[in-house]
Amino acid sequence: MSGHSHWHSIKYQKTAADQKRGKLFSKLSREITIAAKEKGGDPEINPNLRLAIEKAKRFNMPKENIERAIKRGTGELSGGQLESILFEAYGPGGIALIIEGITDNKNRTLSEIKQILNQNNGKLANEGSVKWLFERKGCITVSLQSQEEPLKDKNELELKAIEAGAEDIYWHNDSMDIYTKPGLLEEVKKSLEKTGIKIENVSLDWVAKDKIEVDQETKKSCEKLFEKLEDNDSVQEIYSNLK
Repeated sequence: MSGHSHWHSIKYQKTAADQKRGKLFSKLSREITIAAKEKGGDPEINPNLRLAIEKAKRFNMPKENIERAIKRGTGELSGGQLESILFEAYGPGGIALIIEGITDNKNRTLSEIKQILNQNNGKLANEGSVKWLFERKGCITVSLQSQEEPLKDKNELELKAIEAGAEDIYWHNDSMDIYTKPGLLEEVKKSLEKTGIKIENVSLDWVAKDKIEVDQETKKSCEKLFEKLEDNDSVQEIYSNLK
């Protein structure tokens, strides 16, 4: 969720910091498996698989784990009976949520998500009632601190991003989210890398068209809900319109 929600930018780092590497690798494996299942096991012609593999490598997931996950997706190994799921919901303060996941039992996961929402001042929404508040976009995150001169200058970094084809830019502290049309994500990423920009993260996100502000107490309730959802094995991504 990067710019459009604080949670996206910290969640995998937080998971690693909390030493939940087993759960982290499991979620990364599922993402690789479902990408391979849907569009084949060759990352050269499957951009979603390429993104999933790059993410796994950033968190030092062993090469053999990645290869096994691909083979489960292509059917070369058993255990690939997974499907993508997407739930629309409301959270504390009426914030809108899109919850993406991967599961081997949709009914069980639906029940679990419903229970988490009900226990944390949230509720499931009807299909389509929330999604229209978001747009599907490619997101490339870069950190100002990890750049070399002259790219440590915000204006210079923004200029390079625009020249590379950025559709929109959002700063949160010293990190910049570069938004693109989904189909141009790889092209913009390569253009940025050619200019010497070091990239932290690349993803396809649901970006809120408008963000809403809530008071501190409600924000804490939202963060508690995000934590509970993230702890669920089937949840991969959480997007919100929380400012």
